[in-house]
Amino acid sequence: MTIKEIQEEIIDEFSMFEDWMERYEYIIDLGKSLPLISEQFKLDENLIKGCQSKVWLYSEVEKDKIVFTADSDAILTKGIVALLLRVYSDQTPQAILEADTKFIDEIGLKEHLSPTRANGLVSMVKQIKMYAIAQQSKLEN
Repeated sequence: MTIKEIQEEIIDEFSMFEDWMERYEYIIDLGKSLPLISEQFKLDENLIKGCQSKVWLYSEVEKDKIVFTADSDAILTKGIVALLLRVYSDQTPQAILEADTKFIDEIGLKEHLSPTRANGLVSMVKQIKMYAIAQQSKLEN
């Protein structure tokens, strides 16, 4: 699936919930289904700066696509990162860099987070894009 198709799928899923308590529960459930990151990648260098809670994000390239793994010590944040990985993992660096983040606004996520969590969300997206820039330059060389 393309990033846009995945984003549309997420928007559709969130539209089924009547209130934000249900959406928070869904996000938390997504976090519970996040594949565990290997302990060897839970290093300070993989911590996302700007997050209130600890979020580890690791990437590697498989067949010209970036595959992300992540974890967080906070259950809601873990769900948010699971949502982002669903969108951006297993995509090409070019697709990640060209993708917009409108779906975050369309599902109302940023406006329903505390300011520090919203900043963390922005930091996560930035880090994903930074990995894409780094991997793209490796693939071009």
